[in-house]
Amino acid sequence: MWFLFAILSALFAALTSILAKIGIEGVNSNLATAIRTVVVVILSWGMVFLTNAQSGITEISKKSWFFLILSGLATGASWLCYYRALQMGEASKVVPVDKLSVVITLLLAFIFLHEQFTIKSLLGCMLIGAGTLFMVI
Repeated sequence: MWFLFAILSALFAALTSILAKIGIEGVNSNLATAIRTVVVVILSWGMVFLTNAQSGITEISKKSWFFLILSGLATGASWLCYYRALQMGEASKVVPVDKLSVVITLLLAFIFLHEQFTIKSLLGCMLIGAGTLFMVI
């Protein structure tokens, strides 16, 4: 089931890029990010209440709060940079560079989460990096 959600995530991320590139024309990138964020907040809290998950908020540990807040800050910084890059550059070049996050995530997962880094992972990282470079030059 995780694979289906991952595919849907990729599909929606692709739509996000195209819709954002069209919508950001003539709009300050920070303002556009703020508008997008409000929509995401409404959608996210809607899902919390729709699935009746709001009671779990009191059960979240301090550690989880800390890392969720840091993750939120990283997401905000990513979105602000992404929208600015998208406003300045072509979507077909910005998006592949943004997807270098896959390579960075694999490296950080190896370093901080002690996840296995295999020859297959290394080869995949090299191919993604080479593919990104090939697409943007």
